[in-house]
Amino acid sequence: MRSVPPGARVFVLLAGGGALVCVASALLDDDTAWGVVAVLAGVYAGGEQVGRCRFIGRRAPKGMGTFFPVLLAGAFLLPASAAALVVVPGACLARVDQRPVALRKLWRGAQLVLGIWAAARVFEALGGPDAVAQGRLADTLEPAAAAVLVFCAVLTVLDGGILALAERVPARTAWRGLLLRSLAPVGVHGLAGLVMAVLWASPYGAVAALLVLLPMYISCWVFAQYQRERAAHQATIRALVQAVDIKDGYTRGHSERVGQASMMIARQLGMADERVEILRFAGILHDVGKLGVPTRLLRKDGPLTPEEREIIQLHPEYGHEIVRGIGFLGEARAAILHHHERLDGSGYPYGLAGSQIPEFARVVAVADAFDAMTSTRTYSRARPVPVALAELERCAGSQFDPVMVRALVDVLEREGWHPVVTADEGAVPAARREGVAAPGAASR
Repeated sequence: MRSVPPGARVFVLLAGGGALVCVASALLDDDTAWGVVAVLAGVYAGGEQVGRCRFIGRRAPKGMGTFFPVLLAGAFLLPASAAALVVVPGACLARVDQRPVALRKLWRGAQLVLGIWAAARVFEALGGPDAVAQGRLADTLEPAAAAVLVFCAVLTVLDGGILALAERVPARTAWRGLLLRSLAPVGVHGLAGLVMAVLWASPYGAVAALLVLLPMYISCWVFAQYQRERAAHQATIRALVQAVDIKDGYTRGHSERVGQASMMIARQLGMADERVEILRFAGILHDVGKLGVPTRLLRKDGPLTPEEREIIQLHPEYGHEIVRGIGFLGEARAAILHHHERLDGSGYPYGLAGSQIPEFARVVAVADAFDAMTSTRTYSRARPVPVALAELERCAGSQFDPVMVRALVDVLEREGWHPVVTADEGAVPAARREGVAAPGAASR
């Protein structure tokens, strides 16, 4: 919405007008429970300011201020218009990093006002407020579930509309998956909001109700910190891969494809998700040691001398040194060091044989050779997948682990493989022919 099309602006203004109508009756109603509205609005607005806190904000994940439990508690405690009013202060104070700021604030506030208003109306129509007032938690579950569903549906309709109008997403795909993705997280928030509402209406009062937010926020914080750490890991991997691509540009994309093939083998072998992810990192970073190889050798035209080949064959050890201090890589470090070992002991750098070679290294070796054979290079055309697999099977037991080869064959028969061109047009040294892979499998 940086440059908002006229249709999207009209859509936002209409949503804003609808939101204004929703809250208007609460402003005019003498029976509005202003104390409850003020407390909930204050808590929600305070949550929106967490990201600006001097001591917390620098470490607060983006989006942690959206306290859906507070908003949904308002929908379960208050009439629809009053519940919608809870949104307004927080929406006005919310942090917006992109322009147009005013229009984005209006859009976010209008979305939530309309969603909470609709949820409160549904909850009221199904008799939810009476059950809350009487402390009958079991009787509130069905109305609350319906209210959460309606809340998600309203947000979905509005989100899909703005995607279609502002982001030019095709109408047939703008709403696809939005509702299903929101149901689980909003459902959890709705349950927390329902517990808050029941406690608020009980003799324990508002203080006990607000305490429900503490474990909810802590769990969200922990999850968000995990996501931030994961993003940092991904950024580290991307930076290293980009550095390799810049230095050895003819293999651009090779690392990611080796990571993908390694992951496919791992899943076929039934590895746990955590190991699959680490193995993907191993595949992506298997050639990071090329950063320590002189560029003149990587880009040399013509055959390598034995001395030059020995220098290039140091790249697994260089790679291991580069990633030695990156703790989250775990088993991937051994794969980076040993992915050029051969099952018969004739590989490098240490001449390991059979089960001495780490499992991850045996997986990456197969994935690396497979992508080398099925990628177009200036000195060789890409081989068809069946031909490459036949070559791997021929070398299984001498160069490659037969278990890993069979896993790749099985998964590709089921899922297929769609390689992309590796080399930039006209930019590759013939020196890639270092002769360390299976016959015809020019893996480096």
